[in-house]
Amino acid sequence: MQLIPAIDLLGEFAVRLEQGDYERVVFRHPLEDFFARVVATRPDLIHVVDLQGARDGELRAPVIARCVELAGDIPLQVSGGIRSLEAAKAVVAAGARRVILGTALWRQPEALASYVEGLGDQLVAALDVRDGELAVRGWLSRAGLGVDEALEHCRRAGVTRLHVTAIARDGTMKGPDLELYARVCASGLKVVAAGGVRDDDDLADLERVGCEAAVMGVGFLQRLGLARED
Repeated sequence: MQLIPAIDLLGEFAVRLEQGDYERVVFRHPLEDFFARVVATRPDLIHVVDLQGARDGELRAPVIARCVELAGDIPLQVSGGIRSLEAAKAVVAAGARRVILGTALWRQPEALASYVEGLGDQLVAALDVRDGELAVRGWLSRAGLGVDEALEHCRRAGVTRLHVTAIARDGTMKGPDLELYARVCASGLKVVAAGGVRDDDDLADLERVGCEAAVMGVGFLQRLGLARED
């Protein structure tokens, strides 16, 4: 079971939001220092989300390139503001190991196969779930798709890995939505879970329902000895 620490970017800071709400920042820290603390733990992979890019719909390529530099020899999976295949390829060219796409995929699900063809296993399809439906544009809008419909699109297009976030649990430290992850893992696709992951017990539960990895945000702050703002 792979633990992937999360670094969310807003402006020039590493932050954590609660339930994806840009008005509920529960942690803020200078980006370079936070990156150094995460890198020092030597994770296999770091999860980087440019929240500003996701909200504004624009790829901040220099920011992503800076993150790649700060990560050194540790690979990144990157999301936020990547709205086209060309932008996704630019992120890979900048040094990212994987690209997580949500909005770009779900605004035209029929084009999903073209992303698979262009990115192969470097593509991770984001299923950001709120009340059983997919959210897009930095979780500010609904995609008009349910979870099962999105899974069927992914299977048909040849997607191999999903990044599934239970938005209601994100940043809350209330534990993962195991029912959601069990449902998605039943698809047979590889699943990276996010949202509410607190500790090793949660990781064991997620492995039991079939997840290959989990992203940890606020829980990882605690491992680093940093506190959220309340």
